[in-house]
Amino acid sequence: MKISVSSDMDEPVARLLVEELRHRGHEVRAHGALRPGAEPQWAVCSEAAARDVAEGAADQAVVCCWTGTGASIVANKVPGVRAALCTDAVTAEGARRWNDANVLALSLRLTSASVLTEILDAWFAAEPSRDPDDVQNVARVGRLDAARKVS
Repeated sequence: MKISVSSDMDEPVARLLVEELRHRGHEVRAHGALRPGAEPQWAVCSEAAARDVAEGAADQAVVCCWTGTGASIVANKVPGVRAALCTDAVTAEGARRWNDANVLALSLRLTSASVLTEILDAWFAAEPSRDPDDVQNVARVGRLDAARKVS
């Protein structure tokens, strides 16, 4: 799987994230502080990773900033992106299952190495729900994206 990763800071957990994704066999495209010479501002690098997903250059993305909040806000402004800020494995699993989230947002401050592994395990193990209510909710989000493009 192709995964875009962004971080506004070159923190140990961000480097571990890239290593862990590669170890799991994913192709990683780095943005922000993880790529020498790239713009490290959280709004810029999070948008770049999210656009990779929206434009099909990546299957998913992981966006990081100190709290994870700014990265998730920016990613969710990109039509076609459903970003979820996850601080634990249960939230990550639910985000993939019920929301068909395609961008994982992480806090550089709160995410330890062991929590990162648990979140990634849950994220990649979960499949989007086929329950009609869940499918309908995700479709509604898509319609909101389409309406935003028109206006």
